[in-house]
Amino acid sequence: MAEARRAAVLGSPIAHSLSPVLHRAAYRELGLGDWSYDRFEVDEAALPAFVDGLGVSWAGLSLTMPLKRAVIPLLDEVTATAASVEAVNTVVFTADGRRVGDNTDIPGMIAAMRERGVEKVESAAVLGAGATASSALAALSLICTGPVTAYVRSAARAREMRGWGERLGVDVRTADWSEAAGAFDAPLVIATTPAGTTDALAAAVPGAPGTLFDVLYEPWPTPLATAWQSRGGAVVGGLDLLVHQAVLQVEQMTGLTPAPLAAMREAGERALASR
Repeated sequence: MAEARRAAVLGSPIAHSLSPVLHRAAYRELGLGDWSYDRFEVDEAALPAFVDGLGVSWAGLSLTMPLKRAVIPLLDEVTATAASVEAVNTVVFTADGRRVGDNTDIPGMIAAMRERGVEKVESAAVLGAGATASSALAALSLICTGPVTAYVRSAARAREMRGWGERLGVDVRTADWSEAAGAFDAPLVIATTPAGTTDALAAAVPGAPGTLFDVLYEPWPTPLATAWQSRGGAVVGGLDLLVHQAVLQVEQMTGLTPAPLAAMREAGERALASR
């Protein structure tokens, strides 16, 4: 019988997380009956002691806000992908006891877009300027051949996004949030803002828009996504991102590939429908 292993998602707040649903579905499909995946409410202050207290049965951790940056000093190695945005959402414990941090959000975004037929774009727009926006810029650095316009609420946020652009090799231009409807002319729009932020923009979606990637998954669909689809545009949703980044986490933590994408998505859809 396979050795019992543990994994979990950490964050604060964490009760809403779908990660246990997705990872447990993967374990069932992969025949890992002795593996478990839990969730723990852990803030930045409690993180060092929590990580130090983990035993040899632990295979890995998923990290959500506010821990993606706080975990970095606790690690032995950080991948180039994670270092590029100073954010770790995945920690794998190696056989020799090392802690390796990675970021599966960025390749997860690319995989989610590729699944919807978005391989390359000549330009793009990003709504918002938080941690997810920097990951979006990292993903765009690999698929966007031209400028990216970020729509933000303050001069400070504009400077941050231009700084990320310089670091990631993306031609980032910034515009005030009041002009956000101008984003919809781009062939790809990535909305990275909290729930409700883009609702007022739904009425401004033009006919025959390009692709919208709205990173929210609850509530879903958002008013913006609904308007986008009604006008004939393609939509990538937050559950797509969540599932694709979780697939990569499962593969890294278990060493088994491919992770069962379809079963994980179905489990996520069922869980959201029941809420």
